[in-house]
Amino acid sequence: MPTYQYACTACDHRFEAVQSFSEASLTECPACSGGVRKVFSSVGIVFKGSGFYRTDSRSGAGSTVAKAESKSESAKSESSSSSSTKDSSSSSSSSSTPSSAPAAAAS
Repeated sequence: MPTYQYACTACDHRFEAVQSFSEASLTECPACSGGVRKVFSSVGIVFKGSGFYRTDSRSGAGSTVAKAESKSESAKSESSSSSSTKDSSSSSSSSSTPSSAPAAAAS
């Protein structure tokens, strides 16, 4: 059940009351029997990031950031494996040529 904050309009007494949604708002101050008003404040919890909304879990609307990262990771692993095979083939054909050094520096 939610907790509501109230403030008296006559004596400025502030208090909290635990009430259900269906209960009527309080109208009388417990200290001086004057009129009260509800005090509204900022939200106590904020959900940030992905995964908190209904649209985040749909199959077609998956995280585009995660998909892009996985594609770039696979591209990096493919390019590093192809460059390592190029380096090993060039070094096996001629081990003392300076052409293998610039290839290693470029990657």
